[in-house]
Amino acid sequence: MLDMTMFRENSDVIRADHDRRGIPHDPIDEVIRLDEEWRKSQYDVDQLRRKRNEAARGIAEAKKSGDEAAAKAIMGEVSDIGAQIDSLTAHSEECLEQRDALRMSIPNILHDEVPVGEDDQKNTLHSLHGEKRDLGFEPRTHNDIIEMNGWVDQARGAKVTGSRFSFMQGDLARLDMALQQYGADFLMERGYMLVQPPLMMNREAYEGVTDLSDFETVMYGIEPDKYYLIATSEHPLTAMRMDEVIEPSELPIKMVGVSPCFRREVGAHGLSDRGIWRVHQFTKVEQIVICDPDESWGHHEDLLQNAVDLWDSLDLHYRVVNICTGDMGTVAARKYDLEAWLPGADAYKEVVSCSNCTDYQANRLRMRYRTSGGNSAVHTLNSTAIATSRALVAIMEQCQLEDGRVTIPEALRPYMGGSVTLGSNL
Repeated sequence: MLDMTMFRENSDVIRADHDRRGIPHDPIDEVIRLDEEWRKSQYDVDQLRRKRNEAARGIAEAKKSGDEAAAKAIMGEVSDIGAQIDSLTAHSEECLEQRDALRMSIPNILHDEVPVGEDDQKNTLHSLHGEKRDLGFEPRTHNDIIEMNGWVDQARGAKVTGSRFSFMQGDLARLDMALQQYGADFLMERGYMLVQPPLMMNREAYEGVTDLSDFETVMYGIEPDKYYLIATSEHPLTAMRMDEVIEPSELPIKMVGVSPCFRREVGAHGLSDRGIWRVHQFTKVEQIVICDPDESWGHHEDLLQNAVDLWDSLDLHYRVVNICTGDMGTVAARKYDLEAWLPGADAYKEVVSCSNCTDYQANRLRMRYRTSGGNSAVHTLNSTAIATSRALVAIMEQCQLEDGRVTIPEALRPYMGGSVTLGSNL
């Protein structure tokens, strides 16, 4: 969330950002009103406590002089003041709770270079990579390819769990594991520490990294423990340092997380979302950076470059787009997406999201670093490296052969025992 100082001293910046997003100022005004009411209540409580302390001294003096009637009157006055303090304190706490709950719903301040637009159709092209392969035949969808090769058993997955769960098997399961290992190795060679996070988080930690009012509908809750299955390793890895003051010598903290991810992925989708493109459980290799605020925009470009270099190494065709104001969520200040070309779907589809969240998550998490002028919020960044199910779809559709087999990208062959293709000649 935004630091309260920004509402008090730079509310015009927040209002200008809301104008770019095309959203009303009402929540900003309400946060400021609640903050003023909270501060006034705090001041009034302090004044009453001072008055009560002065009155309490009068009780001792009255008793010392033997004036019991005066002492009793003052005790009644002290009791009345105490009741006023209790009432004002309760009101103050209510104002603070409402203020911060509303503040958590107000989005981050966007970077100046975020393009303005009402939806994803206004995202702008940043760069284009590779070329569309001339397959020489009518391309199949990835769903057709997995059915031809028996790589995914959706019917039995639905039987033991539910729709959009499946058993991945054979060569495709091996390639999924190869992508995990390759992605982790790729980033470890660039100085990222491998971390396997817990797969569940409590509510407080989750509220620190995302807008639960918007995101909770796609998450799985665990009862009766009140945990959530993670939707991405970004969330536990970013929350890992909540309530900590980080020494500057530790920054930047660079991590590569590998984990299963769980999402409801509700809603109706098209033909290309059958199979394993949009599923409730998948594996992801994620990049995380926690850094000095002065260095975060450089790290954002580094995260993007890592993703670009990794996907280039797979020899796949994709594009990078700048996400526009209307397609941005609450948390990120700027975001790039990588969209892979899917010939079977005849469309580009998102495979990587790369975000700089500036101090938005750190403020929620109370995660700071030590400076000569006091403790200050760090910046947090995240980027997909590989969401394996979507990378598998891109590989299957772009590298498919007419007989149903799939050519394995050369970079992954050492992880596949040197095999060149997946599947049998049908």
